[in-house]
Amino acid sequence: MISRDAQSVRPGVSPTGPATSAAPAGILVTDFDGTMTREDFFNLVRQAWPIPAGEDPWERFVAGSLSHFDALAQIFARVRADETAWLQLVARMGFDPKTPAAVARLRRAGWEVVVASAGCDWYIRRLLRGAGWTLELHARPGRLREAGWLEMSPPVDSPFFSPANGIDKAAVVRDALRRVPVVAFAGDGRPDLEPALQVPPERRLARGWLADQLRKAGERFIPFDAWPEVADRLLEERAS
Repeated sequence: MISRDAQSVRPGVSPTGPATSAAPAGILVTDFDGTMTREDFFNLVRQAWPIPAGEDPWERFVAGSLSHFDALAQIFARVRADETAWLQLVARMGFDPKTPAAVARLRRAGWEVVVASAGCDWYIRRLLRGAGWTLELHARPGRLREAGWLEMSPPVDSPFFSPANGIDKAAVVRDALRRVPVVAFAGDGRPDLEPALQVPPERRLARGWLADQLRKAGERFIPFDAWPEVADRLLEERAS
């Protein structure tokens, strides 16, 4: 079984009824920003509060001189804004209108949905609660400080802690594979490449940067534009 900590919550009740102790038919490990949502939170932050050329922590991460965790932490720490401004950005991340029904269909079919994110649980939990979902979540803890900046902390108590990425998504996938034989992964960004390669091509779903990298490497995968397509493909595969 997956170990639990303060940042990893398994639901007691699913969106479609009480959770059971039976083994799931499959486990979908999904990224959140830009995968389950339309927009990445850190991109919205950089757009709302532009960073001068040569000072952008994200560019330093892409160049390999800064970890993913430190890049996002520094981006969030630069901002000074009230809670309303931060929450307006959270609202702009957006779920596809068909996502609630897609989550429900997966759960009814016996799938467990696990969110593994290199982002911050401060905004992820708000969006999940707003959608009425109680999904298992592995993410970096955070809190909005009185001075108006978002503090993100390393999830050192998580069994999947990664100094570089906060959460080791590949470890989340490997843990799922120890529990059940049918595991899928959906993602879009740089921290998603290793976990995507842990699952077979027919259950490897990608968009954005991740899709481009898999194509360049000659790795097979299923492309998607919006998260509900992930549910569609997984349910089609199980029905075939």
